[in-house]
Amino acid sequence: MPSATTAPTDQTVDANLHLLPQTRELHALHTIVRDRSVRREDFVLHAGRIIRLLIEAALGLLPYRERAVSTPVGQTYHGLARAGELCGVSIARAGESMEPELRAVSPGVPIGKILIQRDKVTKLPRVYHSLLPPDIGRRRVLLLDPMLATGGTALAAIRLLLEHGVDERDIVFVNFLAVPSGIAAVRARHPELPIVTSAIDQRLNEDAYMVPGIGDFGDRYFGTEVTAVTEVTEVTEVTDVTSAGRS
Repeated sequence: MPSATTAPTDQTVDANLHLLPQTRELHALHTIVRDRSVRREDFVLHAGRIIRLLIEAALGLLPYRERAVSTPVGQTYHGLARAGELCGVSIARAGESMEPELRAVSPGVPIGKILIQRDKVTKLPRVYHSLLPPDIGRRRVLLLDPMLATGGTALAAIRLLLEHGVDERDIVFVNFLAVPSGIAAVRARHPELPIVTSAIDQRLNEDAYMVPGIGDFGDRYFGTEVTAVTEVTEVTEVTDVTSAGRS
């Protein structure tokens, strides 16, 4: 039974929105990670379990080719193998929480990073730094970010990937929690881009937090306090690096 706290979702309206099966176990995991009093180690553990489900679901959307193998009993199994090269791209900082689960199922996968922050004057998301695999244009990309709120950060990241030669059809946005307004913002510009999420909340409140929500995912995952973040008052250079070997 769907949770009464999440927004209703008609997946027939958006065939490219992939909501994880709303099982009782997934509902139980969400109950743990949404609890404001949960210990950080429990938050990390159970958030990781949900992220693993999201990664597996996203991988299932990629193209596959036929592959036959011989089994231990001497028979032929006609199976599948993933077609093409894969990479991940995380939107720092919260998106980095999703990297371990991607590496667990695809060891050695290259993972790029994008740093996006909201401009204090224009209030629009601005790309401050990117570090991407040099051959990203020929890869399938899992774009990793736990929260889809206003959609501005996701749109800025997608635009950067397109500028680096990634075909929109080769991007899957892997997202922990979304709200309808954020989904609509992405859909307005990218109607066919796949989105994989574990839950759709009701709305954003006046402080742009999701309701019923999960709080600041990055702070809760990495154990940092908002008051401990150092404010950057001036940015003298925007860096855009396309390389897998430099930091």
